[in-house]
Amino acid sequence: MHYSFTLHSLEELVEKAPEIAQVLPSSGVIVFKGEMAAGKTTTIAQLCKAWGVEDIVQSPTFSLVNEYRTKSGETIFHFDFYRLEDEEEALDMGYEDYFYSKARCLVEWPEKIPTLLPSTITLLTITSVNGVRHIEIDVPQLSQ
Repeated sequence: MHYSFTLHSLEELVEKAPEIAQVLPSSGVIVFKGEMAAGKTTTIAQLCKAWGVEDIVQSPTFSLVNEYRTKSGETIFHFDFYRLEDEEEALDMGYEDYFYSKARCLVEWPEKIPTLLPSTITLLTITSVNGVRHIEIDVPQLSQ
């Protein structure tokens, strides 16, 4: 399934986040693609809030992965692979234990680990033109 959202402000992202969160699968790998400063981490923070995460959501740039819990006890893993030099670093951190769990895994900079991504992923692409964010989501049929 394909979904499209156009957001003109952060306030609009806050308003639309619950709607966007509803179309995303409850488990599996969701990759976030976009240029630097496109709003990947901001979008992830609002999605986590919509899913019931009360903790502060920050980019795990240095730790590579942050773990969040929703009010209902669901686990969400948030990855930022921007600083990876090669895929070996993801292997060393045990990425597969996360990706193949029943948790929702949110991945920033998936371009850094192209051969390690599962064959079935949800793709969320963010582009920004003149301050307007466009979010395109492709959800594989199997994860519905």
